[in-house]
Formats: sequence, structure tokens, C-alpha cells
Amino acid sequence: MSLINVNNLTFGYEENINNVFENVSFNIDTDWKLGLIGRNGKGKTTFLRLLLGKYKYTGTITKNVEFDYFPFEVKNKEKMAIEIVNEIAPNVGDWEIIKELNLLNTDIEILYRNFNLLSGGEQIKILLISLFLKGNNFLLIDEPTNHLDIETRNNLVQYLNKKKGFILVSHDRKFLDKVVDHIISINNTNIEIQKGNFSSWQENKNKQDKFETTQNERLKKDIERLQIASKNTANWSDKIEKSKYNTTNSGSSIDRGYVGHQAAKMMKKSKVMEKRIEKSIEEKSNLLNNIDRNDNLKITPLESRKNPLIIANDFQIKYNNKEIFNQISFEIKNGDRIAITGKNGIGKSSILKLIIGNQIQYNGNIKIANDLKISYVSQSTENLKGNLKEFANENKVDESIFKAMLSKMGISNSEFNKNIQEMSEGQKKKVLIAKSISESANIYIWDEPLNYIDILTRIQIEEALIKYKPTIIFVEHDETFIKNIATKIIHLDN
Repeated sequence: MSLINVNNLTFGYEENINNVFENVSFNIDTDWKLGLIGRNGKGKTTFLRLLLGKYKYTGTITKNVEFDYFPFEVKNKEKMAIEIVNEIAPNVGDWEIIKELNLLNTDIEILYRNFNLLSGGEQIKILLISLFLKGNNFLLIDEPTNHLDIETRNNLVQYLNKKKGFILVSHDRKFLDKVVDHIISINNTNIEIQKGNFSSWQENKNKQDKFETTQNERLKKDIERLQIASKNTANWSDKIEKSKYNTTNSGSSIDRGYVGHQAAKMMKKSKVMEKRIEKSIEEKSNLLNNIDRNDNLKITPLESRKNPLIIANDFQIKYNNKEIFNQISFEIKNGDRIAITGKNGIGKSSILKLIIGNQIQYNGNIKIANDLKISYVSQSTENLKGNLKEFANENKVDESIFKAMLSKMGISNSEFNKNIQEMSEGQKKKVLIAKSISESANIYIWDEPLNYIDILTRIQIEEALIKYKPTIIFVEHDETFIKNIATKIIHLDN
């Protein structure tokens, strides 16, 4: 066991006025399994890069271990997986590699396939076992669950439960609850470490927010009172200053001098009082900033006169004339919230693409009501470009509503003039979701909408879907989200 000591860490990007971190101090035990949480754009990945020494900062970071970052960059992806493992962890035997794969319930045959031919989940497994096999290192694991199906996530849970010594960035609440024993949260005004998992942290945070809300109301009243006092003091100071020029004593320079002396003393006293009040106002104002606003999102769904909206009988998607999942039959009616689940590559996204009008091969029958207004969130963000105003105009959504939704999801006004391509992946996904909920539609089709999205925003989206009850079909691997939102589940088996 050893410690990672962070003392007075201060860092900011040159193009930004405010620092990302300012005078941050804490200690981390290298045996801990920490979950790192915070709003998109709060600096989670920046913090990991600071630990890795990627940026210059003031303050100190001292440690007795080496940091390794996941996902590890593989330069030659055409090599066999076993070669990649041996490059990252050159001093381990084959039996150790096989043991690690067995912990992940993974067939060892993937070791003898080219890395670029492995699925996303298989690549993650190869890189994780390699970094843990490397030894004497503390892992910084950055969002390993994005795009992974539920079964693969559960395999990772079992694997990470047998490990220690890492910081895990994840927005999957159930995954965090099962894996971590400490939470490190990046808040509005500080970084805080608590023992426990996400649920225990959230319970404590809710209690703290409730307490701080009460405190904030009191502080706001105190600030208003002090501002009035400051104004009155300033007025008093001005009157005293003027009095030494308005003495009615005729001709006595001694009396005028006495009045001037007294006025100067009173002026000095009033200025001291004014500064003291202003300092108190500033100190109290600084206490108002640590509650994360969780403003309500709004959705305006359209109810179709046709019901059901979609009917499928003995339905199967085909790839190259080959059926990839067992036949299914289902109906989707107004107000249904449908989750489509199943392993990666089984055809979940293909069903969504077929509904929005793409040419997809299939067997059986599927009938989609005419003239449905559909709002779609794609899995990919790679085609996003331009600024938010251009994006809103191109997609024919009300710019003010669109930006209001983004603001409620934690994107600051300073980000509004950015090119979307310069935003983080989480911010890009928020752009797609904000566009969708700004549209009135009969049915919302969302393909893995929560990848990279922070937990607070996930909760906001859940609350909006429950409140406004749109008809929605979605593919998602966040089990908590599925449990809270879905009224029906279509599960695909091969």
C-alpha cells in the first residue's frame, strides 16, 4: 500500500478565463478502487491527464507507482492479440494471460486473431488484462463500458471485483455500484473523496444538497441585507466628506480644521466598514456554488391518431441473406417505451434503421404507420460539424429551445460558440439529445443515446421521459436506465 498525494493542484487552459482546478488537495490509497464522476466538461479526463503528466500545472502530485491509461493506444492493430499483450506486459507467461482471460469468461482463441478483427468488447478485454498484467502500476480507466452489451459489462464487473488499484471513469450507475469502494467526485467548487459506491455517494449528496439549499436561502438573504448596509454606509461616507466643506462657522480656520479632522476620521471608519461588508458578501457568495443544478428538461411528443404505430410478425433482420436473430413479433402503441436488448452485433441498431427508412434486409412482416413524424438520435457523432446555431438551422429546430435544453444539461454559454467538432464526446451526445427533445414527434428512435453522457444528465433524461411519456424505442446498455424507463423489452437471441 502507498499513497498518491495531490497538493494545491491548480490548472487551467490558456483559452479559458477560469481554472479547471484551483488549489485542490487530497490523498488516494493505491489499494482503493475509485469511481470518478462529474458532469461532462468538468475535467474528468483532464484530471487523468494531469496525473499522467500530460499538462503543466502548479502544485504537486507525488506517488510511488506508475500510472497507465486505458484505453491504451495500439499502434499496429494488424498484429495478433497475443503479440499486443506481450508488448504491453513483456515479462508474463502464457499461463498468466490465459488465467486473466478465464476471469473474464473469454475463450483464449481470441489471442490468436488479429487485434483489428476483434469486436470492441474483445479489444477492451485484451487491453485491460495487458495493463493489469504489467504490474506495479495504478490504472486510470476511462469509460470502458461505452458501446458494450450488458453481458460483457457483467464480465468486466466480475473481473474488476478481483482487482484493486485504479480510478474508473464510468457513467453506468449499476456498474459503479458493483465495482468501486470509493467515489471521487468533481463538483462545482472542489474535488471530494468518499468511501462507498455510487448509491451511497448519491444518498449523501442528496442530503448535502438539501442542507446547502437551506443554507443558500439564508445566505442570499444575508447578502441582500449586507448589500443594503453597504449602500447605506457608502451614502453616510459621502455625507461626512461633504460636511467639512459646508461648515456654517464664519471665519474660524481652527473650527473648520476640527470639523475636517473629525470628518476624515469618520470617513476612514465608514470605508473600513464598507470593505468589511464587501468582503463578507464575497465570502458568502462563494458558498453558493457547490449544488449541481438539475433543471427539468422538456419534451413535446405528438400522439398519432393511428394505433398501434408498428406491428411486426415473425420478423428477422438478415445480413448477406443470413438471419442473425430468432423470429420476433411485437406491437408498438402510443406511449410505449420500448428497450431493445441483446448482444453486440445481433441487429438492434438495424431494427431502428429499418424503422427510420433505411434499406435493411429482413424476413417476415413489419408494418409501420404512414406519416409518422420520427426524431432520431444516432449512435455515432462523427458527422457533427459547424456551430450550434448552424446545427439548429440545418435541422430545423428552434435555436432558443435547443440551446436552453443544452444549458439545462450542463453546457455553459461559453461553449455555445465552439465548433461542435471541438466538443467532448459527452457534449456531442448532448447536442444530439437536445436536438431530439426539441422536436415534436410521434415516435423517438434513440440508438445508444447515453454513451459518454454523465450521470446527472442521465437522471434528467429519465425524469423527462417519465413525465412527458413520449413513444420511444431505444437501444441502451445502461441497466438502471432500462429498468427506470422501459415499459416493454424486446430481447434478441441468436
